[in-house]
Amino acid sequence: MSHNGTPKAEPASNVYNESCGNEDMSVTSSVITMTVGILSNTLALFIVLKAYRRFRLKSKASFLFFASGLVLTDFLGHVINGTMALYVYASGKHWKNFDPKQVFCEFFGVCMAFFGLSPLLLGSVMAVERCFGVTRPLFHSMALTANRISKLLVLTWLLALLVALLPLLVQRPYQVQGSRSWCFFHMVGTRDWLDILLPMVFSLLGLLALLVSVVCNSVTGFTVLWSRLRREQNHHRHHRSSIHTEMVCQLLAIMIVSLMCWGPLLFKIIILTLQEQGKDEYRQLLLTVRLATWNQILDPWVYILLRKAVLKRLFLLTQGCRSPRPKHTFGWRCSALMSSMETSTSVNSRPEFIHLKDLSLAGTAMKPIGQIL
Repeated sequence: MSHNGTPKAEPASNVYNESCGNEDMSVTSSVITMTVGILSNTLALFIVLKAYRRFRLKSKASFLFFASGLVLTDFLGHVINGTMALYVYASGKHWKNFDPKQVFCEFFGVCMAFFGLSPLLLGSVMAVERCFGVTRPLFHSMALTANRISKLLVLTWLLALLVALLPLLVQRPYQVQGSRSWCFFHMVGTRDWLDILLPMVFSLLGLLALLVSVVCNSVTGFTVLWSRLRREQNHHRHHRSSIHTEMVCQLLAIMIVSLMCWGPLLFKIIILTLQEQGKDEYRQLLLTVRLATWNQILDPWVYILLRKAVLKRLFLLTQGCRSPRPKHTFGWRCSALMSSMETSTSVNSRPEFIHLKDLSLAGTAMKPIGQIL
C-alpha cells in the first residue's frame, strides 16, 4: 500500500512544481511584454504625431494619420489586455470566484478579438492608401480628404468591433481557454455551426487583410522602384520619391511583422475550428497568441527605426565603414602637400631683384645725388 501510494504522490508534486514554475514564467513574460509594448508604442506615437504636424498639408499626412491610429490601437491593446491578464494571474485563475457571471471573460474576449484584428485591418488600409497615393496621386488627393480619412479610420475600428461583438450578439459567449489565463472563441467541447463560423470569420478576415497588404505593397514597391530607375525628374520629384520610399519601407516592414506574428495564430485557429484537437494543440495555441502579441511590440519600432533621418545616418555610417579613414587622411595630406608645392613655386617664380628703372612713380623724377645735396 505504502509502496503503491508513494509513486502517486511524487508525480503530483512534480506536476504542481512544474505548473507553478510555468505560471511564474507566464506572469514574468506578461509583465515584460506589457512594459516593453507600452514604452515602445508611447515613443512611436510621439514620433508619428510630431511628423504628422510637420506634414499635415502634404501627401504623407494621410499615411501618418493611419499610422498614429495603428500605434494608438497597439498601445491601448497592451494596456487593457495586459492589465486584465495580470488581474487573472493575481486572482489565481479562479474564474468562478472573481467572475461568476462571466462578464469579465466576455469583455476579455471582446478586447482580445478587437485589438487583434484592428492592426491587421489598419495595415491593409494603409497599404491601399499608399497604393493609390503612388499609382493614382490625383485621385488620392481628391478622394481622400481629411474628413474622409478620419471616417475611414473609424469605420475600420467599427468593423473590428463588430467581429469582436458577434459572439455576444448571437449568444455564443467567449470561453476560458485551457491555460485559464485568457478568453477567446468557443473552440472546446460541444459546438454547432455558429461556434465554427465565428472563429472562421475572425481568421479569414485577418488572412484577407494580410493578402490585401501583400498585393498593394507589392504594386506600390514596384511602382516606386520603376520611378526611381527612370531618373528623368527634377529635384522636387526626387524629394517626393524619397518620401514614398520611406513609407513603402515602413509598410513592407509592417507587412512582414504581421505575417510572422499573426500568420501562425490565424492558421492555428482554422485548424482547431475544423477538427477537434488534443490538449497539446491548445497549448500551441497559447504560444501562437504570445507570438501574436509581439506584433504590437514590433510595429512601433518600424516607425522608430525606419525613418528618413535614421536611414540616412545608417547609409552614411556604412559609407564610412567602406572607405577607411587612413585613405582619406592620406589623400588630404597629398592634396595639402601639392597645394604647398604650388605656393612655393609661385613664390620662387617671382623676381628676386627689382630694377628701379622699371618703376614708374607718378610725379617723381630721379635726380643725381649732387643736385639733392
